[in-house]
Amino acid sequence: MLYCFHHAEAATPTLGARHPRGNTAWALAGIFAQRSKNRPNRIGVTICKVLKVESTTLHVEGLDAIDGTPVLDLKPWMTGFAPRGDVREPQWAKELMSGYW
Repeated sequence: MLYCFHHAEAATPTLGARHPRGNTAWALAGIFAQRSKNRPNRIGVTICKVLKVESTTLHVEGLDAIDGTPVLDLKPWMTGFAPRGDVREPQWAKELMSGYW
């Protein structure tokens, strides 16, 4: 699902590198290596389960967005679109996501 960070102010994108979640124990990383709302394009992407569709209302499970967030597009998840080969990910990302869900 592609959606818009509609509560993020358009005038305040994060430019340059920063510590993820402000944690100085983690290395500096650019905004496109993070899942911050303060992106220059204010577009988010996530995987969720569509439970049902009622007119223009989507009922989903596992969405990491605010209720009422404008949806830009839906894309099906297919293993053929998954990353090919090994996925490289920094240690800070594994630590950050360890208690996310």
